[in-house]
Amino acid sequence: MTRRLIVLDVDSTLITSEVIELIAARAGTQVEVARVTEAAMRGEIDFGESLTQRVATLAGVSDTVFNEVIEEVQFTPGAEYLISTLQERGWTAALVSGGFHEIVGPLARQLNIDLFRANGLEVADGRLTGRTYGPVIDRAAKAQALREYCSQLGIDTADAVAVGDGANDLDMMAVAGLGIAFNAKPVVQSHADAAVNEPSLAAVLDVIDARA
Repeated sequence: MTRRLIVLDVDSTLITSEVIELIAARAGTQVEVARVTEAAMRGEIDFGESLTQRVATLAGVSDTVFNEVIEEVQFTPGAEYLISTLQERGWTAALVSGGFHEIVGPLARQLNIDLFRANGLEVADGRLTGRTYGPVIDRAAKAQALREYCSQLGIDTADAVAVGDGANDLDMMAVAGLGIAFNAKPVVQSHADAAVNEPSLAAVLDVIDARA
């Protein structure tokens, strides 16, 4: 049996919300952050620049926000079923996010996923500094993560599936053998191999099975 890999975006794909907006709600900057997020996901502004702008507004928020947000986020309907079904078939699942390691890590553990990559939020004296640490996980970094996972697992990129909703996901969707837009922005749907416009991520299985 051919080994397969599925790589999923997190915010507004694996989960229903944008984590940075949930944190921004604590900083009183949710409207501003949401506006910049939308522009970035439509591909109107560079993701790295948008990340810098948005994270800067979070300075001063207590690091207790991580546990609060983990309790608040909800998996997209069908997400757990999609991943567990593919894992039962022998697939490897991975998460690659323009969001934050502090949230993506616990979500990955809930889903028995070992491979994940995301940005880090810098903390000093128990408060967010308004800066990130480590490499920025932009669209190029997402594509590189998919390639690295394939190499690590001995899987051809043609046997990888990438699922996402925003412009930040376009490069990894192009690298994968099958790129699936999930309730995605128009620019993403126009470049994807397939589009799922249903509330449940389980519908991704239908696309995968149809292409098998």
